[in-house]
Amino acid sequence: QLQLVESGGSLVQPGGSLRLSCATSGFALDSYAIGWFRQAAGKERDVVSCISARGGSIHFLDSVKGRFTISRDDAKNTVYLQMNSLIPEDTAVYYCAARSSSGYMCYRTQDDYAFWGQGTQVTVSS
Repeated sequence: QLQLVESGGSLVQPGGSLRLSCATSGFALDSYAIGWFRQAAGKERDVVSCISARGGSIHFLDSVKGRFTISRDDAKNTVYLQMNSLIPEDTAVYYCAARSSSGYMCYRTQDDYAFWGQGTQVTVSS
């Protein structure tokens, strides 16, 4: 059974850092592209970052460029989202998603992904 489980969300002060993890099971991670999305209260779910199955293609939402990085450790079946210099506008539930892929495509919309985690809450507040 394919599963994705996010962790690492927390309450953090502005300027702080968090590392989110997306632990996967039930499939070979190196055959899947992964996306990180977030949904703030009352807003639509937006892509934050994505990484291709081969890891060579990466995308970031403009507002997080230079602050967030994405990485994958296929041996550990885990994808990470490192978030630095957090601001209140980053407050949201963060989700990871997976779709089968064999190459270097990075997918940027919800409809591109078939499998989702349950989400982890990130709150940036003083």
